[in-house]
Amino acid sequence: MSWAFALVLAMIIDAILGEPRWLWSRLTHPAILMGRAVGVFDQQLNAPPARRVKGVLAIVVLAVGAVLVGAAITKLGPIAEILCAAVLLAQRSLVQHVQAVANALRLSTGDGRTAVAMIVSRDCRAMTEAQIARSAIESASENLSDGIVAPAFWFLLAGPAGILFYKAINTADSMIGYRTPQYEKFGWAAARCDDLLNLIPARLTGALIALLGGRLNVWNAIRRDAAQHRSPNAGWPEAAMAQVLGVALAGPRSYDGKMQPLAWVNGEARREIGPDEIDAAIGVLWRVWALLLALVAMYGVLTAI
Repeated sequence: MSWAFALVLAMIIDAILGEPRWLWSRLTHPAILMGRAVGVFDQQLNAPPARRVKGVLAIVVLAVGAVLVGAAITKLGPIAEILCAAVLLAQRSLVQHVQAVANALRLSTGDGRTAVAMIVSRDCRAMTEAQIARSAIESASENLSDGIVAPAFWFLLAGPAGILFYKAINTADSMIGYRTPQYEKFGWAAARCDDLLNLIPARLTGALIALLGGRLNVWNAIRRDAAQHRSPNAGWPEAAMAQVLGVALAGPRSYDGKMQPLAWVNGEARREIGPDEIDAAIGVLWRVWALLLALVAMYGVLTAI
């Protein structure tokens, strides 16, 4: 079985089952294992001297380990490959987490703050309804790329080794890829590798969102807004989502008690938004998933001819 057809089945399994509690309450999720490995490297190596060199070494070891595990899974056959991809994709779990914010926000702003705090790292205690909705939509947009399109892209290119390599680097970046005194040097390799691995998937995600929303005609605006994002990649799906929904995203927000004057994305659009706009973003998530599924299936057919 080709990796394209394996990916199609994996995407369907993930969309139906997500991350069932009955399974992951008994087993340790691979992402958690990767996180533990990064934590060990952080504890053992993140100290002077030569923090950057040690960070590079940690990423090399992590990446090689992921590729070796992926190669071993490939030897186990198609079922193992499909299950590997299904476990490392995150369509259903992403939708569930974002939908939880919309549902909570319909109850009260306080409930919405509690729900959105589960998926974003910014300060949530004083968020307004619009800020909660923007945070949820931004998280949905960025994780559509990181959690679905990018893993699918790397599985399609290199099978289990590709998706495990990507997830290992992405996990490391989420834990140590920060520009802080503690991680600026040690997490440098993780951040740069993650930027490189997401270079194509992020732009592909933005293009898929814009295409399905009939907004390819404003690609220059999407590119403009994406360039203002702190991340070289996350701005693309976020800017495309803002255009498709007709809302303003990003803007000033607070981290660790300090307000950050971040630029608006599609800043001339509506800023007072709520749970209905979150629901609309979830609809975009599913439409992109369906188009990606169709494209992968078509690729599988064409390469099999």
